[in-house]
Amino acid sequence: MAINRIVSFLPSATELIYELGEQERIFGVTHECDFPKDARTKPRVIESVFESEKMSSKEINEKILDLVTNDNEIYKLQIDNLKKANPDLIISQEICEVCSAYTNQVNNAMEILGTKPEIFVMNPHNIEGILSNVDEISRKIGVVEKGVKLVNSLKKKIRYFEKKQISNKPRVLAIEWIDPFYTSGHWIPEMIELVGAKNLISKRSEHSREMTFDEIKNADPDIIIMMPCGFDVQRTITEYDKTLKNNQDWQDIRAVKSKKVFAVDANSYFSKPSIRIITGIEVLGKIIHPEEFSKIQVPNGSFRKIN
Repeated sequence: MAINRIVSFLPSATELIYELGEQERIFGVTHECDFPKDARTKPRVIESVFESEKMSSKEINEKILDLVTNDNEIYKLQIDNLKKANPDLIISQEICEVCSAYTNQVNNAMEILGTKPEIFVMNPHNIEGILSNVDEISRKIGVVEKGVKLVNSLKKKIRYFEKKQISNKPRVLAIEWIDPFYTSGHWIPEMIELVGAKNLISKRSEHSREMTFDEIKNADPDIIIMMPCGFDVQRTITEYDKTLKNNQDWQDIRAVKSKKVFAVDANSYFSKPSIRIITGIEVLGKIIHPEEFSKIQVPNGSFRKIN
């Protein structure tokens, strides 16, 4: 069956279809699909049930726990927009119930729609999985050559890092949530290791999990990278200043004392299983080994040292 009308329940899928030049086939996106800018003009078929933009990480965590505990939805379908989209294909995910519309929303959509679209589920937990999704989706929508070209260009950038022989490997801790603390899992450990560093606490391809302050202290990182899920650099620094800046126990950690704490644009380059993860690797390279990767150019505002 020809795929002419696509609904994306996942921002990284929306980004990918735009990168493949097939955005005219997108007839529905989520409230989180904000890249590229044109994606914001697409009809929204998914909305959050609460506004998180001005909430702290603690408030967001408590709100989500309350919703989940009481068996309430985190997201809601925009039924009229979904019906108008009338998709041939819905792209969803099974990575994280919190990060994007989950399986139950797909089931709800299938019940609402008169015709039954094809469902493609993205479930990558590492860089290889992200690249495989590029190949699979490009084949699914009939643009195989574009997909192959894109994957090859991304692999070329990855090989640049793989070929580097870096003996000095600083110990790096990436933190995905501030209050409470969460590890950065899935593809993040692999990204850190690719740029010549030792990833701490979390492991490749594993889900993020809550971690204690003692775990952070005992890990004794050389560098700490703050990447709260969905936050940009400024929001991360604002949250850091409110939560950790005046916390004396935190200030006693060696990486903090030596001013080796950085905020990154997690929303753009780290939180999502998108092709911009490759840019995230380049950002990590600039942070962890700035002299080794001095020739790499990264987007303005993609990271900042926290003083």
